[in-house]
Amino acid sequence: MKCYIKDYPRPQFVRKNWENLNGCWDFRFDDENVGEKENWYRKFESDLQIQVPFTYETKLSGIRDESRHDRIWYHKQIVVDGSKLGKNNYVIHFEGADFITKLWVNGQFAGSHRGGYARFSFDITNLVQDGENELTVKVEDSFDIQQPRGKQRWSDENFRCWYVQTTGIWKTVWTEYVPNINLDYVKMTPNIQDFCMELEVDVNAPEDFLDGQLFFEATVWFEDKLINRTMTALTQKHVKQSIDMAMKGDINIQMAAKTWAPEHPYLYDVTFRILDNNKVLDEVGSYCAMREIRIDGSQIMLNGQPLYQRLILDQGYWKDSHLTPPSEKALIEDIEKILAMGYNGLRKHQKTEDERFLYWCDVKGLLVWSEAAAAYQFSDYAVNVFTSEWMEIVKQNYNHPCIITWTPFNESWGIERIKTCKEQQHFTEAIYYLTKSMDKMRPVIVNDGWEHTISDILTLHDYEKAGVVFKQRYSEYKDEILKSEVFFNRFYAAFADGYEYKGQPIIISEFGGIAYDNGDSGWGYGGKETSIENFIQRFDDITTAIKELPHVCGYCYTQVTDVQQEINGLMDIDRNFKVEPEIIKEINTRKNSVL
Repeated sequence: MKCYIKDYPRPQFVRKNWENLNGCWDFRFDDENVGEKENWYRKFESDLQIQVPFTYETKLSGIRDESRHDRIWYHKQIVVDGSKLGKNNYVIHFEGADFITKLWVNGQFAGSHRGGYARFSFDITNLVQDGENELTVKVEDSFDIQQPRGKQRWSDENFRCWYVQTTGIWKTVWTEYVPNINLDYVKMTPNIQDFCMELEVDVNAPEDFLDGQLFFEATVWFEDKLINRTMTALTQKHVKQSIDMAMKGDINIQMAAKTWAPEHPYLYDVTFRILDNNKVLDEVGSYCAMREIRIDGSQIMLNGQPLYQRLILDQGYWKDSHLTPPSEKALIEDIEKILAMGYNGLRKHQKTEDERFLYWCDVKGLLVWSEAAAAYQFSDYAVNVFTSEWMEIVKQNYNHPCIITWTPFNESWGIERIKTCKEQQHFTEAIYYLTKSMDKMRPVIVNDGWEHTISDILTLHDYEKAGVVFKQRYSEYKDEILKSEVFFNRFYAAFADGYEYKGQPIIISEFGGIAYDNGDSGWGYGGKETSIENFIQRFDDITTAIKELPHVCGYCYTQVTDVQQEINGLMDIDRNFKVEPEIIKEINTRKNSVL
């Protein structure tokens, strides 16, 4: 896209005047929790250094200490251009730091944030000076299972499918000079029936400027062709506007229907500006897509057509950097390898991925289910923390067309008594409706896997080994499973008590997990396969069994890569294919009778 800048952390809201703060920072453990009492934020002393954004547990951090340290500190000198401060604010952004982050600038407290997965920012204009400045960051984490953890362990050793913890800064830290009067956020909602883009705009401006002298301008292009330009007077800090996306003039009329889909991921370039008498006060580069996702009975519809989803579970772990992608190139390579295996989407499991990943899924046409990191204990505190961060994540990633589903809960994690407990059921309903209040388009899955409450899609997890058994189970016992009269995978019912199937689309959103070519260590589901022929046959049998179920409209295979002790990936942790991708692609894309 026109706005694309390599390694820019926020690719749908781009300003050119920015600085990446990744790299070498001073670092210190604070196991005795004395740093604040001893004013480390005023005088930071340490011989240890770390490579941000990699956490101290990883090899790429330069430290590689996998033991637990609940309080850690970072320090870095930055240079601020004082000549830019008069008409600009100086803002620092943290794409992700787990879990409680506190920032001091030149010894003065700048603010704090709670949550490990969403972006957060601090305006530090009044704390910086021309020239050198001191940034000091403290991050507090714990093994508390009330906080959203995702796949991070809460014991000193890995167990089952939980891995080494992620402590501290694990995504990009960066700064930008933001004009005093600026665009804070633009929400873009496609309306393909009227072929327009609905815009909701938040502006930071003094009240005495909101008298009609300022204007918001949106300009849209498609492949260098100007589509439309709209201008709206700013009389308040939140305005709504729509822009016609249909191409006009002597352009082929067929160009009026450029919708985004995996087979043709058409994107439009967009520029947003704030103007004062034709003077540009702020300019942001972006992009958008005309894409509709909705439920129609038992089908999921993409742009009015039934969508069969061939998804793969993606936990987003790397051997030497864990949750942090080692580079933007690594993100692109993962996407291309997933596409090469014939999948048209992925379920990003228990993680809010780097936004550059979503950008490349937008560009390359890969569908994404956006899932929350789970807590593992229900309490008032857990409800509060989860709700706050989940809504930050939904807002942050709303504009990405690749995201077609929100998945706030998985397998009753953190809501372990949801089958019968009204409080936990009400919590999931509240999150469902809160998500819907921000996003009227996308389906919301409540408790992916089993024991659903209110959910737009019925998703089931089943690691049955034999395809013939799988097909028989979901054919002969379909009605009993949907009525929660039998435990479809021997352990769990499809719905929690008091809820019932209402004709929603059905997707098998976890299955497979076959271990192959991994030596004696690690584990997979249903035992390991020792030959490539056995692996391919088992993969084919179980995948084809699902594809032949006429009432199922998609599946999600576990998983893309091996992750630490879990060795059931189609690739190993170094991203080497265990089986030629063409073989996997042929099985995934082979036409079956029900497709």
